[in-house]
Amino acid sequence: MRKLFTSESVTEGHPDKMCDRIADAVLDAILQKKPDTRVACEVFASTGMIFIMGEVSNGGLEGIDVEKIARDTIREIGYAGNRFGFDADNVAIISSIHGQSPDIAQGVTKALEVRGSESQELGAGDQGMVFGYATSETDELIPLPIYLAHKLTRKLAQSRKDGTIPYLGPDGKAQVTVEYEGERPKRIDTVVISTQHLAEARQDTIRKDIIDKIIGEVIPKNLIDENIKYLINPTGRFVIGGLQGDTGLTGRKIIVDTYGGFSRHGGGAFSGKDPTKVDRSAAYAARYVAKNIVAAGLAHRCEIQIAYAIGVANPVSVSIDTFGTGTVSDEQILSLI
Repeated sequence: MRKLFTSESVTEGHPDKMCDRIADAVLDAILQKKPDTRVACEVFASTGMIFIMGEVSNGGLEGIDVEKIARDTIREIGYAGNRFGFDADNVAIISSIHGQSPDIAQGVTKALEVRGSESQELGAGDQGMVFGYATSETDELIPLPIYLAHKLTRKLAQSRKDGTIPYLGPDGKAQVTVEYEGERPKRIDTVVISTQHLAEARQDTIRKDIIDKIIGEVIPKNLIDENIKYLINPTGRFVIGGLQGDTGLTGRKIIVDTYGGFSRHGGGAFSGKDPTKVDRSAAYAARYVAKNIVAAGLAHRCEIQIAYAIGVANPVSVSIDTFGTGTVSDEQILSLI
């Protein structure tokens, strides 16, 4: 049986991903100074304006210049000098970060399992479920469509920064459709790339450069045939991009950040969250376990779900699905987990 599956990725200059980057930059700065601080940072952005919101515990904002962190992040991404309609040095930045609720803090500081004793153990920072996934179809144990989409967007950013394609802007997207025969990738059916560019760049030049210098350098030759379809800037023009053309928000690219839709998703985002937030830390742990199960040859595909209750250290459930690809039973693998 043959089927098509599509995944997308976005560049660092995409409005949503830029918000994720700013949230994580604020988080990193706080945790570098006070590693036990709890942080939940959200960013919303629009034309000429960045809003930074959230909660921080233990006086974690002391000595942290949130505005400078945001501007430095935007500049590093490539929005400087208003060349692409958005400038790190002229954007208005509004910060509204307050203390973490003590009701939440007490459950996280001391888990339900040890409450009333002298023992110390962290409880989960919230309830929720997460999924981890791995597949043997690539060496990185991640589905081929999202793997290639990420490689394309990274190549776009690299080619912009090193001058290989100097007219590219920071905003961009890639989408890859893979044709499967059974459970194995057979060929690439369609590659879509939309990339911001300077006004003087011609569409025929953009198309040729993207196919030759981006797609040709990323997509394996054995997966390309004469029927592959390339859709490059399919609207015909992408000069107005980034926050000049769209708003941005943390947590709106959760499928891009995981498995490109190949696996289920618990709904929680990663960026701006310290490790007590199981949306992030437990999702990473679930991926780590699933990856090791596949790497050990116990299954060709593996999806793990972990669920938590707020203030409780141990998961309320752990489940596994190897989709019939296990070399031992799912029950045996679950006992190993």
